[in-house]
Order: sequence, then structure tokens, then C-alpha cells
Amino acid sequence: MNEINSNETRDIILDVAEKLIYKSGIAATGVDLLVKTAGVSRKSIYRYFANKDELVIAALQRRDARWLQWLRSEVERNESSGERLLGLFSALKTWFGSEDFRGCAFINTSGETGDPQDPVRLLAKAHKQKLSEYVLELCNAHGCVAAQQQAAQLLILIDGAITVALVMGDSTAAETAQTMARTLLAL
Repeated sequence: MNEINSNETRDIILDVAEKLIYKSGIAATGVDLLVKTAGVSRKSIYRYFANKDELVIAALQRRDARWLQWLRSEVERNESSGERLLGLFSALKTWFGSEDFRGCAFINTSGETGDPQDPVRLLAKAHKQKLSEYVLELCNAHGCVAAQQQAAQLLILIDGAITVALVMGDSTAAETAQTMARTLLAL
């Protein structure tokens, strides 16, 4: 019974940490705010995480897995390989229209660190690498002649659309990027 409660408490802490970090950033997400928002004690937080940095990494790792799983499930709803490639941008459009859209958590948190070897930056890099590999997988499935190059170009379109949607408040950024992808891929 304690193990279930223990796992539930850890999950609550991670869920709240992820939401606060995504909403306001790492620096603005202090332990006191986590305690208050999660409704747990400071001792509970430190029972599961040695320090705030460890908690931040764990929360971002969960976001990485959850976001990539969400993207895959959205894209895989499309039947043809070309539709799946364009579906990347349809998924982004849906995300941009969500009430809690705050851009890419990994780009945002990377901007808070100056050291390229900071664990947050390394995690962000790993996230973008996984995204790149997924896009490459889609390009290969479609039979793109220059799959590696086109996947790199699509990644730039994806991250560019995310940034434009956030910074400019442009809800049409995904559609614009999708039009560019259609041209790039001759779809």
C-alpha cells in the first residue's frame, strides 16, 4: 500500500513540476511553489529527488516521453506516408490551439542555461535528436531521395513553427510550415 501511495506522491510532484516549469520556467519554479501547488511537504520532494536539478530533469524526461508519444499517435492516424509527414504540422496546429500552449519546453528551458553541457541542455538536445530521428523515419517510409537532408529541413520547419506560434502568437504558423513542407517534399 505504501508503495502505491509513494508512487502516486512522486507522480504528483513530477506532474506539478512539469506544469510549473512549462508555464513559468525553471528559475521561477522554486521548491516552495512546488510544495504549495502539489500539496506535499518539502520532505516528500527530497525523499524522491536529491535536489531541484534532479527533479527538473525527471520532469523534463517525462515531458519528452509523453510529448513524443502524443506526436506519434497524432501522426500515425494518417494513412499514407505523405499524409503522415504533413500530419506533423497538423498535430502542431492542434497543439498551438490548446489553452496551455507555451512553446517547446526544451527550447524554453535551454534558454535558461548558459552551459552547453548543462543536463537540461543535454536533455533538450536528446529530445530534438529523437524528434529528428522520428522525422527521418517518416521520410524514409515515404521514400524521400535525400531523406537525411529533408528530415533536417523539416525539423527546422517544426521548431520554427513552434517558435513563431509562441513568440508572435501566430496560430497559423503550423499551416504555413505545412505549406512549406508540401513544397519541400513535392506533395
